[in-house]
Amino acid sequence: MRTLFTYIMVFPRRSAFVLIALLIAGIAEGLSLTALLPLLSIAVGESSQTGESSGIGKFMEQTLRDIGIEPTLDTILIIIVGGMFFKGLVLLLANRQVGYTVAHVATALRLDLIEALLTSRWQYYLKQPVGSLANSVATEAYRAANGFEHSVNVLALAIQVFVYAIVALFISWEATLASLVIGLFLLIALNRLVTATRRAGTKQTHLLRDLLTYLSDVLSSVKSLKAMARDNVADAILHEQTQHLEKATRKEVMNRAALTALQEPILTALTASGLYIALVVWQLSLPEVMLMVFLLTRILGLLNKTQRRHQQLAAQESAYWALRKAAEEARAAAERATGTIKPTLQKGISLQHVKFNYGQKTIFKDLTIEIPINTFTAVMGPSGVGKSTLLDLLCGLTEPQSGEIKIDDVSIHDINLRQWRHMIGYVSQDTILLHDTVMNNILVGESTLTAIDAERALRQAGAWDFVNSLPEGLQTIVGERGGLLSGGQRQRIAIARALAHSPSFLILDEPTSALDPESEKTICETLQKLAENLTIIAVSHQPAVINAADRVFILSNGVAEPLSTVLPH
Repeated sequence: MRTLFTYIMVFPRRSAFVLIALLIAGIAEGLSLTALLPLLSIAVGESSQTGESSGIGKFMEQTLRDIGIEPTLDTILIIIVGGMFFKGLVLLLANRQVGYTVAHVATALRLDLIEALLTSRWQYYLKQPVGSLANSVATEAYRAANGFEHSVNVLALAIQVFVYAIVALFISWEATLASLVIGLFLLIALNRLVTATRRAGTKQTHLLRDLLTYLSDVLSSVKSLKAMARDNVADAILHEQTQHLEKATRKEVMNRAALTALQEPILTALTASGLYIALVVWQLSLPEVMLMVFLLTRILGLLNKTQRRHQQLAAQESAYWALRKAAEEARAAAERATGTIKPTLQKGISLQHVKFNYGQKTIFKDLTIEIPINTFTAVMGPSGVGKSTLLDLLCGLTEPQSGEIKIDDVSIHDINLRQWRHMIGYVSQDTILLHDTVMNNILVGESTLTAIDAERALRQAGAWDFVNSLPEGLQTIVGERGGLLSGGQRQRIAIARALAHSPSFLILDEPTSALDPESEKTICETLQKLAENLTIIAVSHQPAVINAADRVFILSNGVAEPLSTVLPH
C-alpha cells in the first residue's frame, strides 16, 4: 500500500482527477442498479399499491414520482440504460486520463533520473554501469508507470466496492456486512500469493538490471570477443542470467494464475451460500434476493479484482522503488554549484600547488602548470600518473584536495561552472560517434546550432573536404560507433563536434593514439592552425603531438616538469 499512496503523493493532481471521475462513474452505476429493485418488483407483479414492494423499492418509486417520473417498466429501463451509458462515458474519460497519466509518469521518472545523473559528480557517474542506467530509463520506468495504472485501478475498484456496499446496505445490512467480512477473509487468506508475486517482481528488477548491464558490456566489446572466438563464454553467461529471469517471471505468472483459479470457485461457493441464507434463513422477497445476490456477487467479485490488481502492483512496484533510489543516490552525489562569476579566458589558466588523491593513492602532490592563451600545450607521461585526471580538474569534473585552479586569475570555485564548461571543447580518448548522420554527430541536438555551424566546425577540423565527398554529405550515416568511417575521419568529426559551439579552450585526450602516421600528421597540423585562435591542451605520448605543441610538460611523481628541463643538454 505504501507504493499506492506514494504514487498519489507524487502525482496528486492527476490522481485526484482520475479518482473523481471513477467515483462519479461508481455512483452512476450504483444509482442505475438501485433502480433494478422496483423494476424486478414490476416484473414479478408486485406494485406499490398492494404494499408488497420492498422498502427501497417504495423509496425509489416515490422519488421518481416526486420528480415527475412515473415508475413504469419503460421508464425504469431508460434510467438503468442511461445510468450505464453515463457511467461508461465517465469511465472512458477516466481511463483516457489514466493512459495520459501513465505516459506522463514514465516520462517524468525517466527525466528525473536523467537529470539527476547528469548533475551528479563525475566520480559517481563513473561507477554507474551503462547497462544499468539504460535499464532504469527504459524497462524500470515503463514498469513503474504500469504500477501507477494498477494503483489507480485498485482505488477505483475499492470505490466501486464502497458504492455497491452502500446500495446493498439499504436492502439488508446483515447480508452486506457478512459478505464484506467473508470477502476480507478471502483477501487475507490469499494474500500469500500477493506476497510471493512481490518477491518475484523484486527479483525480476534485479535480474533485468544485471542482464542489461552485462549485455551492454558484451556488445561494446563484441568485435574482439568474436575475433578470439570467445563470444560463446559471454553467450553462456547471458544464457544463465536469462534462465534466472525466466524462472522469476514464471513464478510471477504462476502466482497470478493461482490467485485467479482459487478466487473463482470460492466466489461461487460464497454466492450459493448467500443465496440459501437469504431465501431460507432471512426469508427475503424474491426481487430483494435477486438484487442482493447480484450486488453481493458483484462486491465479492470486485474485491477479488482489487486483489488481483494489487498483485499486479506488487509485481511492478519494485521497479518504481529501484528507479527512485537510483535518482536519489544521484542527487545525493550532485556536484557543487556555488560559483557565480562569469568566466573569461583572456590571460590564461594556472594550476598552483595542486594536490589530488584517489583514496590512499596520491596522484598529484604539488602540481603547478601555466597555460597561456592561444598556445598549444602537450602533457605526457606514463600510464597512471594522472594525465586524464589533469583534464578532469581543468573541466571542474573533479576537485583537488588542496591548491588552486585559476581561470584569468579567478578561482574555479568562484566561477559559474556551467558557463566555464560551455567555453570548453572536449575530445575524449575513445572517439565514440552516434549511429546517426555526420551533422547530428557534430551538433548533438544543440538547438542553437545550425548546419552553418557544422560546416564551419568541419572546416576548422580539416574535415570538410572528405565530408563533402561522402554520398550524402552532412546527412551521411556514420554507422555504429562511426564504424563506416576511418579512424582519422572519426577523430576529425570528434574535433569538429568539440568546435561546433565556438569554444575558447580545446581539450584533447590522446587525440592521435589510434591513427596511422598520415592521419596523425593531418590532425597535428589542424591543431597547430587552431592554436592561432584557441587555447589547446592535449594529453598524448605520441611524438608527432609533442613536436607540434608549443609547450610540453611531463607528469611524474605527482609533479609536472617542462620538457626542456628534463631533456639532457
